[in-house]
Amino acid sequence: MSFWQIAGCITAVKVLLIPSYHSTDFEVHRNWLAITHSLPISKWYYEETSEWTLDYPPLFALFEYLLSQIAQFFDKKMLDVKNLNYASEATVLFQRGSVIATDLLYMYAIQEYCSYCLGGERKKAAFYKTPQFTLAVLLMGNFGLLLVDHIHFQYNGFLFGILLLSITRICQGRIIEGAMWFAVALNFKHIFLYIAPAYFVFLLRNYCFSSNKDGSVRWSSFSMKRFISLGIVVSMVFLLSFGPYIILHQLGQVMTRLFPFKRGLCHAYWAANFWALYNIADKVAAVIGVRVGLVSPGVTQAAMTSGLVQQYDHAVLPSVTPVVTLACTVTSMLPYLIHMWRHPTGPRGFLRGIVLCAFSSFMFGWHVHEKAVLLIIIPLTLLAMTKKTDAQVFVLVSTTGHLALFPLIFTQPETPIKYCMMLFFTILCFVQLGDVFHDHGAWYRLPLLSVMESMYVTGLMAVEVYCSLLHWLFGLQHHLPFLPLMLMSTYCAVGVSYSWLKFYRTCLLDRTVNVVKQD
Repeated sequence: MSFWQIAGCITAVKVLLIPSYHSTDFEVHRNWLAITHSLPISKWYYEETSEWTLDYPPLFALFEYLLSQIAQFFDKKMLDVKNLNYASEATVLFQRGSVIATDLLYMYAIQEYCSYCLGGERKKAAFYKTPQFTLAVLLMGNFGLLLVDHIHFQYNGFLFGILLLSITRICQGRIIEGAMWFAVALNFKHIFLYIAPAYFVFLLRNYCFSSNKDGSVRWSSFSMKRFISLGIVVSMVFLLSFGPYIILHQLGQVMTRLFPFKRGLCHAYWAANFWALYNIADKVAAVIGVRVGLVSPGVTQAAMTSGLVQQYDHAVLPSVTPVVTLACTVTSMLPYLIHMWRHPTGPRGFLRGIVLCAFSSFMFGWHVHEKAVLLIIIPLTLLAMTKKTDAQVFVLVSTTGHLALFPLIFTQPETPIKYCMMLFFTILCFVQLGDVFHDHGAWYRLPLLSVMESMYVTGLMAVEVYCSLLHWLFGLQHHLPFLPLMLMSTYCAVGVSYSWLKFYRTCLLDRTVNVVKQD
């Protein structure tokens, strides 16, 4: 099977998912189509007829505008700003089709990375016999992307395509082009700010400085020419993106939409991160406090378990502010960023920096969405093919992180679909990577994982059974409606936190010096 045959099979699955359930994000993007098509650019970031206001960077707004020029040939009514919650068959077909079509960029970026990885192996072995075949299957068939983009509905595929293209160009030594593509990704979706520190440190250290024989930075080697070249390329992308709003004196309004800090520490459904564990600790402390008479009974009815997007105070533990989350995020990144600076790294070290920054931002960021785990899993897939320890973390965090996405799809017709897709992808990960590293497990443990880790993964199934079935059989849905979500977030947060710590240890212990080639 060739690369593009794999792509064709995955695309066929996406087409079959067109009639499936879609979330409010479908209406979000329909509304953005209407805003950018019907209103002048000066009103795009002020329009608020719908609650789903435009809150992505300007390049994504331009992307929606370009899509709207095609959308008008399918159904003009979808482009009416006042036509809220409009979802005709033509509208669904167009929006689903646009996600599938733009995924071609993601597939192209995967093909480019696989070609870079293959090198001289292309003549030695057929594609389907190489580890890069496994890489292509795991990236294109990623369960999280299929669930979030092609059922729940979003446009993450082509955005990750831009990111992978940036990574590929940097690994190839085409540094300026790689920096440009990352700037483009940032101006499409600002979630990529999570991994910007890794890019900044890597490019500054490896492109603008050279090293002494012992690997330390040679300060006198700083190249102002290269630094300015990077600055010009990145600045030009940002200027093209934000320039119109600077001219219109609307930059402040745009930034307010991009960074709405009044949404609270956690999303309605908590992401499986440190703050989920913090919230649970606060809840347990409050309950115990009431029992021993140290806390008034009313505080146990914490707003954080209401399932609403809002600001709230913790009952016992100190309440967390955006500044605190920023400090925790930066502090957790610093050890490896310093490591990247002190030890010049090649493509593997660069990818590890991206994954660790994504990990840290997911673990400690403000109002992190559960879908942000994909920013960890996709780049980590690239590393999973190169070293067994990285593959071990990948199978653990992908299984845990993907299961944490299950509550996004709660409709009955899609339930067997998500179970089958998740099961197939997870088995594929364990089997294929087990083959790559010659670790097929045993009756008492899963491939690549220890006994303890295997027991934890098995426990994920028990949590899902309770959340999807037993909670309702016990009749607790009226008394404890948020319990299944809370249990899922908390249990998955343990696995994600463990994966983060394990990956961090592996990265800091790696002293491999391998400088990337430069254009």
